[in-house]
Amino acid sequence: MANVAVIGSQWGDEGKGKVVDWLASRADIVVRFQGGHNAGHTLVVDNTTYKLSLLPSGVVRGKLGLIGNGVVLDPEALFTEIERVRGQGLDVGPHNLRIAENTPLILPLHPALDRAREAARGQDKIGTTGRGIGPAYEDKVGRRSIRVCDLAEPETLSFKLDELLLHHNSLLKGLGAEPFEKQPLLDRLLELAPLLLPYAAPVWEVLENARRDGKRVLFEGAQAVMLDVDHGTYPYVTSSNTVAGNAAAGSGIGPASIGLVLGIAKAYTTRVGSGPFPSELHDDIGKRLGERGREFGTVTGRPRRCGWFDACMVRQAVKIGGVDGLVLTKLDVLDGLDELKICVGYRLNGEIIKRLPPAMKAQAACEPVFETMKGWSGSTYGARSYAELPAEAVKYVRRIEELVEAPVMMLSTSPDRDDTIALRDPFAG
Repeated sequence: MANVAVIGSQWGDEGKGKVVDWLASRADIVVRFQGGHNAGHTLVVDNTTYKLSLLPSGVVRGKLGLIGNGVVLDPEALFTEIERVRGQGLDVGPHNLRIAENTPLILPLHPALDRAREAARGQDKIGTTGRGIGPAYEDKVGRRSIRVCDLAEPETLSFKLDELLLHHNSLLKGLGAEPFEKQPLLDRLLELAPLLLPYAAPVWEVLENARRDGKRVLFEGAQAVMLDVDHGTYPYVTSSNTVAGNAAAGSGIGPASIGLVLGIAKAYTTRVGSGPFPSELHDDIGKRLGERGREFGTVTGRPRRCGWFDACMVRQAVKIGGVDGLVLTKLDVLDGLDELKICVGYRLNGEIIKRLPPAMKAQAACEPVFETMKGWSGSTYGARSYAELPAEAVKYVRRIEELVEAPVMMLSTSPDRDDTIALRDPFAG
C-alpha cells in the first residue's frame, strides 16, 4: 500500500480537513510537516465540529499523530488546543502524539515582531495571522531557533535566549515596540520543559519503522501551493514550502516515501488576506459564494474573498506541487447558479498567458480570461455517486479535469465526511 500526501492547490482553505479526516480513517499515522498554528482544519464528525491548528487531523480518529521538524511550534497554542479537544472527548497525549525533537519553537517575541512589522507596513501589509510564523522560520534559517530538544538543556536555553534577544530586541526597538527581558522567557521555557518533552521523539525513526512495517502514512499539508514561499504569489505567501516535496524534508523521510499526492481544490476560488486574485468577484455572486460556502477563516475568522474557479492557477499548482489527482470540494455551493465561469488564462500587456507570473506588478495586472458554462438547477448536496449529480455538474467537473491536466479522484458534496464520491482509493497507489 502507498502513502498519501494531501496539499492545497489554491490559496488554502480548500477543505483539506474533511479530506484528511476521511483518509485518516484508513491510515495508521498522520503527519504534519510544515506551517504552524496559522493553519486551520475543520472536521465534522458525528455532528461534532473540531477546529484543529497544530494537531494532526488523525488524532480525531485515534491514530498516531506526528508533528514533523518542518513545523514551527508554539507550545502555548499546542497545549491550549489539546485541552480544548480533550474537553470534546478526545484522548490526546504522548501515547498518540509525538513531536520531532528538532522542531523549532515559537516564543512570545515572535508574534510581537510579526504584529509590529504588519503595523509598520500600514496599507502595504502582507496579511499575516500575527502568530509569529514568519519570524520563527527566519530564526530557523538564521540558526537562532530554540528547538524542542533544547528544553532538556537549561544552559543551552540560556545561551540561545541571549542570541535571540540580541536580534529581536533590536528589531522591536526599531519598530517602536516593547523589548523582551530574558528571565521571564527562560522561566516559562523551564516550566514548559517537563510538559513538552514527554511528546518529543525521533520522528524520522518512527517513520522509518512505519515504512519497514508496511504501515500507511498520511502526510497532511497546511496552506496551499500558491502560498508556497518559493512558488506562490510572493510576498503574499506563507513562510514555508507547502508543496508535497517538503513532506520529505519536513518530517525526515526520503522523497520516494511520500507516495500519491492529492491536491485539494474548491469548485470555486477563495483567498484570505492580501495579494493578487485574478478571478475574484466583487458582485452579488461573489457575496453569494461567501455566504453559501460559509467562507470565514478557521483560525482568523476573517472573511474570505471569493471568485470563479481559476483553472490556470490550479494547473500551475498541479505541476509545481506534484499533484497526481484532485479532490474537488464544495461543489454544492454552485447549486442553482444559471451560469458558471472558469478562468482559463490571463491577459497581460495585450497577450494571453497560461500561468501566473512571479513578479508583483505583473501578478496584479493579470486580467482573467473566462470560459462560460451552463449551471445546474438540481442539488449536488450530499451526493455519494456520480449518478446522483446533475449532468451539467458532471460536465463542469470533466472540464476542470481537462483544463488542470489532472483527474478528479474524489468529490466532496457536504461537510459530512461520508458525503464523498471516491473514484479511486488513494492508498492503493
